[in-house]
Amino acid sequence: MRRFARLRPRFAPLLLLLPAALILVSDLTRRWQRLPGWTKTDILLYGIATVESAALWGGLLLLASRRRGAQRWFAALAFVLLGAIALGSQRYFYDQFETYLNADAALFGAAFPASLRGQVAADASGLLAALAVPLVYFAALAAVGRKWMRPPRRSLRFGQWSLAAGLLSVAILPCSFRTVQAAPPDVIFLHAVGRVARQLAQGKSAHVEPGVRRPPYLPAVTPAPGPARNVLLILTESVRFDAVCTAPERQCARSPFTNRAAPERIPFLQLRSNSSTTAISFGVLLSGLGPTETRTSIHDAPLLFDYAHAAGYDTAYWTSQNMMFAHSEEFVRDLPVSRRCGATDLDPDADIDMGASDHLLTERANRELPLLREPWFAVVHYSSTHFPYRVVEGDEPFQPSSSSKAPSDNAELVNYYQNAVYAQDRTIAELLDALRTTDAGRRTVVVYTSDHGEAFRDHGQLGHTGAVLDEEIHVPTWIDAPPGTLTPDEHAHLTERAARPSWHTDLAPTFLDLLRIGAAPELGRYQGRMTGTSLLQKGSGEGWVPLTNCSELWGCAFRNWGLMRGSLKLEAREWDFDWHCWDVAADPLERHDLGVHACGDLSTIAQRVLGGLPRNVASPSG
Repeated sequence: MRRFARLRPRFAPLLLLLPAALILVSDLTRRWQRLPGWTKTDILLYGIATVESAALWGGLLLLASRRRGAQRWFAALAFVLLGAIALGSQRYFYDQFETYLNADAALFGAAFPASLRGQVAADASGLLAALAVPLVYFAALAAVGRKWMRPPRRSLRFGQWSLAAGLLSVAILPCSFRTVQAAPPDVIFLHAVGRVARQLAQGKSAHVEPGVRRPPYLPAVTPAPGPARNVLLILTESVRFDAVCTAPERQCARSPFTNRAAPERIPFLQLRSNSSTTAISFGVLLSGLGPTETRTSIHDAPLLFDYAHAAGYDTAYWTSQNMMFAHSEEFVRDLPVSRRCGATDLDPDADIDMGASDHLLTERANRELPLLREPWFAVVHYSSTHFPYRVVEGDEPFQPSSSSKAPSDNAELVNYYQNAVYAQDRTIAELLDALRTTDAGRRTVVVYTSDHGEAFRDHGQLGHTGAVLDEEIHVPTWIDAPPGTLTPDEHAHLTERAARPSWHTDLAPTFLDLLRIGAAPELGRYQGRMTGTSLLQKGSGEGWVPLTNCSELWGCAFRNWGLMRGSLKLEAREWDFDWHCWDVAADPLERHDLGVHACGDLSTIAQRVLGGLPRNVASPSG
């Protein structure tokens, strides 16, 4: 024991390297498959950042190991809590987004504190579980250090200098926090915290929000002769293609209520959103402009409500979305509608993310739809399928289910989401049933779609806005038109386009044709800017279309975008070294990357339209 006591001072200082060693091992274990793509510069930057990490944690542990003085308790508390928060938060974040929480993501979250609190509260147990492991590890190191280290007074000054150097270097030295992220997770985390602190101190937010539109004056337009019809858009939130039965089925467990309520609907099996971000998708759906249009272009463009109003239609917009989120009410403030509501009109305590209950929205729409003057155009916009997903207690057929985001609970989370979709499907069917019993309902064409899909680690990520892969943009879409509301040619064209590739950019021209003003010369200057083709007209759907979650209308935490032409999709996220090419017809799960050359000239077009790979540019060019 005496011999061991004499050796202890020699080996005890190695404890100072154990925190950085833990971080290094856990990081390389998590990201080993990305290392072959690192350059020598990336490796050098990672080495420098690892030295910063060792200096920071080693200095704190040395100060925490003092035998006396109040300073040791402050150092120990900082060592344990800061270590647990830095590593635990990064582990929790990586499990959801396949990348670490960096300055971009932190600034994005800081712009929506209410949403951030709600998201954390919804999965508090998952976050606490992620924090628990590093908490125990750092607490054990602090205890062992206190017993073994017994640092002499002269070494304490070294600890102070080491700690100061670590903090200063993390705050000042450049950190590879984007794309490659050639730095340990703790350094990336502390860099992000520093950026947020500086941003808050300056009293400004760098996040891009939809903003206020400047809608143009549209001259009165006379609809072309044709069948008398009203038009209803049912827009839902975060519903992926395989979560419901888009095509009529004899038995449909996922969405049995709308399957029964609209048995003659025409399904569009290959329709995709141009974005997995609500604000961008909403702008595309209502304006018909592509997602890479400039902010000015979108703000100056008429929306479907403006077109319908100019054609003499009564209009309405009801939504259970909480329009206080990101000041979204500014974008729809000047809609020419006679009836409208938002989440807080339905429920003053509406959740910032899920909004108000979809059931309350259906009740409101069912009361006010009969009050509209025919012909009318209306949008009913649901939201309860946004995380944390609103389920109806006692009516949850998909089991076992759990709201936990832990990777081990992924199957249960999918069931929880499916139960929310099931509950929403029931209330949408109530809307359809009530509508079809009215005289106006027999003259109403209903279009159903979702703003985007939802990922459940299909390619590693969770939720939406993280990619333009199919789990996030392939959306259920169908049109239900009672007999006599479509001409034979219109019905034939819809049926012909049903199985062909189409996008949200095709829906605005489709709505204009449903309103019978698609060929109005007075609107030509505006319609000419639309990039899609009406589903009511003969078309190929084979031109290229842009996909992006980063635009001048909405900022993104992680850059990701691409292009599609037919069934070929070119896409990448900011940490990808090259484009991926998928054939979604032959490979609907996108498991087999064909290589960039298989997508032909799409990468050349992407260079011109989007600026190139997400890792190389800040945002798509307009």
